[in-house]
Order: sequence, then C-alpha cells, then structure tokens
Amino acid sequence: MTQVTFEEISPADFFYRNRDIAGFTNPTRAVFAAIRELVENSLDAAESIKVPPDIYVRLSFEGEASAETQIYKLRVEDNGTGIPPQYIPSAFGQVLYSSKYKLKQQRGTFGLGGKMALLYGQITTHQPALIISSTGGARIFMYKLMIDIQRNRPIILDRKILLNKDGWRGTIVEFTLEGDYLRAMPKILEYFKQTAMVNPYANLTFVDPKGRLYKFVRATTVMPDPPRETLPHPYGVDVEFLQRIIQVTECDNMLDFLKVHFHRVGDVTAKKFLEFSDISQSKNPKKLSHEEIVRLVQKLKEFKEFLPPEASCLSPLGEELLRTGVLKELKPDFVAVHQRKPATYAGHPFIVEVAIAYGGEIPQRGNFVVYRFANRIPLLYDEASDVSVKVIESINWRRYKVTPDMPIAIIVHICSTKVPYKTVGKEFIADRLEVRREVANGIREVARQLQRFLSRREHVDREKKRLGVFGKYLPKIAEFSTKLSGKDKVPDIERLLRSVRRYGVEGD
Repeated sequence: MTQVTFEEISPADFFYRNRDIAGFTNPTRAVFAAIRELVENSLDAAESIKVPPDIYVRLSFEGEASAETQIYKLRVEDNGTGIPPQYIPSAFGQVLYSSKYKLKQQRGTFGLGGKMALLYGQITTHQPALIISSTGGARIFMYKLMIDIQRNRPIILDRKILLNKDGWRGTIVEFTLEGDYLRAMPKILEYFKQTAMVNPYANLTFVDPKGRLYKFVRATTVMPDPPRETLPHPYGVDVEFLQRIIQVTECDNMLDFLKVHFHRVGDVTAKKFLEFSDISQSKNPKKLSHEEIVRLVQKLKEFKEFLPPEASCLSPLGEELLRTGVLKELKPDFVAVHQRKPATYAGHPFIVEVAIAYGGEIPQRGNFVVYRFANRIPLLYDEASDVSVKVIESINWRRYKVTPDMPIAIIVHICSTKVPYKTVGKEFIADRLEVRREVANGIREVARQLQRFLSRREHVDREKKRLGVFGKYLPKIAEFSTKLSGKDKVPDIERLLRSVRRYGVEGD
C-alpha cells in the first residue's frame, strides 16, 4: 500500500509551480504581463500622490535562450511615491506582501503581479533583480535581491545607499527574463496605446529591443482625485470576515461595533438593524457565539435599510478625461461619453464609464472595435468572455442606425473596490447581473447620442445634395424662363440660393 505524504509549500512556491494562473502562460504572454504589471504599479505610485505619471520602459536584448525565445533585460522607471527602505526587500521579494490590501479602488488586486514578474525572471534566467527607490529624501536606496521560493522570503545580495542630490523621487526596477518579444510586440504596443487612452495625464515612453522609441505624450495634467480607503459594507461580509473584526474590535457593545466597523451605518440605522435582528444594543460583540455570528451575517444580508456604498473609495476617470483620452488616441469625428451613477454588487461599489467613437483613425473591419478597461487597466486577452462584449453582442444596433461594418469603437471602463475578474490574470470581467445592467444602460445612452449624430449627418448630406441640385439647375431655369417670358432681365436667384445654403450650413 502506497503511503500518502503531506507537505506544505509557500505562496512563492505555489506560483512558481502554477505561473499560468497569474498570466505567465508562455514566453510571449510573460513579456507582456511583466511590462503590464510593473507599469500599473508605477501608475498607482504616481496617482497616490496626485502627480502626473512619467514612466519610462526599456526592453533590451541580452542573448538567445533557445531557438524560439530570447533573454531580455526589462527596466521600468517612474516618478511615483517611492518605497521606504525597510519595505523594499519584502515589497519585491515576498509573494502576497503588498500595500494593495486596502478597501479602495486600485489597479493591483492580489499584491502578486510585480513579484510574479520578478519570480518569472528569476526562474527563467537565474539572475537577481535590481531595485532603486527614494521617497524624495536625502538618500537613494539600491537593493540587489532574489526570492527564496521555498521560504517566500527575500534574499538580499547587495545593498547600497546613495546621496540624493537632485531630490529624485520614484522607483526603478530592472531584471532579466526569458521571452518572445516579436510575438508579444503587437499586444505590448496596443497595451501602451490603450493605457495612454485611459490615462491621458500620463507620459509613457517605451524603447523596444531594436531601439525603436514609442512615446505617448500626456494631453492634460488634470487628474482624478485619488480614492479613499473605506469600511466594509454590511452586504459584503461573511462569517470569517466578521469573526476577524470581532477579534480586533475595541468596542464593548453592538451599537458602537456596527457604527465603527461598517460603511454608512449610523446611529439610527444601527438601532433599526439590532431591533430587526433581535440583538441587544449593549451586548458585547466578543461574547457572541459562533451560531450567533452566523445568524448575524444572515441578518446583515436580509436587512433592506442599509444605505448603498458611497463612491469616495472609487476614482472614476470622469467624462472629460475619458473624452480627452479617446480624442488623443483615436482622433474620431464624433465621440460620446457617459458615466453611470455608482452601483453595487455583493456590497462592493462600482462605477461604469462608457464611450463610443465614430470615424477618424478607427478601422472598418466588419465588427466593432472594443476597448475594455478595469480600474484603468487595459484588458487585451479573452475578449469573447468579457461581460462588455456579451452586452454589445446582445444589443439591436439597427435601431441606432448602426451596422458593425462602420468605423466604430466602444470603450467600457469599470472601476470598483473589487472588480469581478474571472481569473487571477485579470483578463476579463465576469458576467455579474448588476455589472451587465450598468454596462448595457451606459452603452445604450452613448448609442442614442451616436444615433442623433448619424441622423444629423444624414440630414446634412441630404441638404448638401439638394443645394447642389439647386445650384446646378436654378440658373438655367431662370435663363429659360426669362427667354420664354420675353423679358430682358434674368431674375435674381442668389437670394433663394443663399437661403438654401444657409439652411445647409446651419444643419452642418
């Protein structure tokens, strides 16, 4: 009989064995994912202090790894908040150690992406990563480190402290990895274009392995307000979460417990809920039994008078910035944008922003061009599985005078404290009923605006054609009429032409 052996592995070891989960499926996806994860960290770092991001990315060729893959050195520099020196080793050398575990909107979700890129680089090239960072003080800190995969701990190989004479603030990450840039190039360039679209206040510079420079210049310095950390909403908690709160609370009665630890629960709402749940206001939450906690969670979900979550923990792009980004990157003849009011799913607030663009540099390819974003992250893979695409396919576009062969781009941005991704790799958004409804309503609103534009343009085209007919035949009619009537003076037709021309111009 075979003896079963049990063992424990660290988070770093788990993702080392299952790197496909985080999007590092193959050398092509790995190069793209590494760039994306580090750029998103840089954008978050700059936006947290409301500084327009300046991000420099360089991918340089280091040598051949095999017949199909190469070794590259990736360097990403930003002007973000920087990282205090005591946190640098763990921030880059310990999987699932992060500043991302706060209840507010941010690009990172799992505290995994940046470390996964370094981990992938380490297991494919066996080279350390170089981290340079400063918070703007008198010193710059430089670390050379690797990840102890079995123990999930950073290994510091070298540490230096430099004088910060210029007052530089930001972070530089440099490491080597195995990849296939030639196959990844279209997705990487598209990623930068879409990132520039949804972050029009950022300067993005990319230098590829052949030395080609791609620069995406900011169109504005206006930035959305950064999100604020919030408390959990009663509809979004479970038994485990409630037990954790009870263990750390300093409140000695249920009334204060609800007001202190839950979002938008005031004195009146707390009293109504406790009466609804038949729980004493003076009861100490630490003395609740397991059965009482389970019942409390059920009652939290059943109570209908909790206020919906506020949107202060979210940082939507806003209609003007979204319009600016679309105009900058697509240069359309027409663009309509619409921001939905805050909504919730499972107690998590979210906002949907939608834009539709027509003409300009948008290609005609037989179907709509769809740009999907979540917390200002471009989603480039698994498009067919995304809720936005399913909504677009379900709409009867003929009622809006739209056909798929028109040069039309549809942009959908979803921001939330907890985006309902279907995978850890953050490639597409799950088909949640509440999200689907908001996306559908947003798309219908901008589609109606496009319908009005197309109707006006059709009307103008008709009037221009009518004006052309008048301009061509009226002079001849006037001349023939003069001859038939035996008069010498041709009637003045300019007045009629001016009225027709004015009508056409006003319509335009």
